[in-house]
Amino acid sequence: MRLYFIVAAVLCYAFVDSRKIRGISSSYKRFYRERKSFLCIDGSKIIPSEQVNDDYCDCEDGSDEPGTSACPRGRFYCTNLGYRPHYIPSSRVNDGICDCCDASDEYNSHAHCPNTCWNLGQRERAYVEGQMRTLDEGLRLKQQLIEEGVLLWREKQAQLGELQQVSEDLQLKLEEHRRKKHEAERLKEQALKALEARDGGLTPQGSSVIPIFQLLDSNNDDRITAEELKAKVVFVHDEEKSLTEEEAQGLLGEGRQMDLAMFQHTLWDVLTRGDSIKIKDSHAAAAAAAGLVGEDPHVQAADREWEATNLKKVEEAYETVNMEISDLQKKLAIDYGANREFLFLNSQCYKLKVYEYTYTLCPFNEITQKSTDGTEVSLGVWGTWSGTPKNQYGQMVYENGEPCWQGGSRSATVTLTCGTETALRSVKEPSKCQYIMDFQTPVACQPVLKQQGIHSEL
Repeated sequence: MRLYFIVAAVLCYAFVDSRKIRGISSSYKRFYRERKSFLCIDGSKIIPSEQVNDDYCDCEDGSDEPGTSACPRGRFYCTNLGYRPHYIPSSRVNDGICDCCDASDEYNSHAHCPNTCWNLGQRERAYVEGQMRTLDEGLRLKQQLIEEGVLLWREKQAQLGELQQVSEDLQLKLEEHRRKKHEAERLKEQALKALEARDGGLTPQGSSVIPIFQLLDSNNDDRITAEELKAKVVFVHDEEKSLTEEEAQGLLGEGRQMDLAMFQHTLWDVLTRGDSIKIKDSHAAAAAAAGLVGEDPHVQAADREWEATNLKKVEEAYETVNMEISDLQKKLAIDYGANREFLFLNSQCYKLKVYEYTYTLCPFNEITQKSTDGTEVSLGVWGTWSGTPKNQYGQMVYENGEPCWQGGSRSATVTLTCGTETALRSVKEPSKCQYIMDFQTPVACQPVLKQQGIHSEL
């Protein structure tokens, strides 16, 4: 019976003593509950339990001396109740310098270390609570920006549809102008052939045949009809009297209509003689005979220069609209986030002055650096998102900036952080021509952050 009590007392003493071992966390206490021996955590050696924390290193991994500085590879656990626990190298135990806020690392030194964990914990909690308030406000603003992004997306889609409709209308107009130009060139070629067919070539008045023919050809169908003659031709001695149907048909001959070639060899001679009929509007006739452009709508089609000018204007307008369509399609093809929350950043720019440089970040476009002497260089153009799988939209990459003087091109990585304002917060150049930036915006706020909360031991 006496032996039983002695063994029980020894085991109880060993158990109680293991709970007082310094420098271990609660998750590691199970390794120190041996009764007569201690197994090194790396499994390399078994030693008597009384050799734990005896200020002599027995285990290669230093696990037998968690509360002393005996082992070079050892670690001491600061419990820091009320603040954040952490490990320090065992070499700092009892070195006269306070490393743990609860002063547990200087239990056997001359240093007088006050317990500052509660004050540190209060400051930590205040900071975390402030971050939580910022996160709440950021998430509220983010939701607003998501709603605005939906509306903006619809507006841009509608704008694209309108531009595409304008492009289609301009294309039809362009085809019509080109048809008219081709028709005018065909008519010119036909007239030149008719003039060349005449014996002796062009007469001094021959150069006026085409304008006079086009003046009479009111509907521009390359034919003169009786109705067109009645509207434009009168008798020389009786201008008030219009031609009758029979008189007009008589001038046209048996064909009842007249093309340019026939006009040149028949009716043109009658008009140039000027002894029987003439053009009713003498001003328009004179302008046509002189090869000038008049304001009369019947002669505007004959003005090749005017037609060419209008064709060029339509071509320019068509090209401009298609460029706008292409630009808008490129913008709409960008990944603006799962809910298009980053869409509002497009067409916006944010500046930050750092020493003698002013940095300008234009999201989804370009980043530039401008010195005080006015020199501006590109640090990169929009490349892609480069966030982590858990936060895909946490980083932007801008690449292919202007060449660096040592070779290679400039580039920048932009990290997005949660905040209640949208602003460029910092710019650094950790290596030559490679820049990192901190960009704060509400749309970077993630609800998952709220679940992390404050450390359980605070």
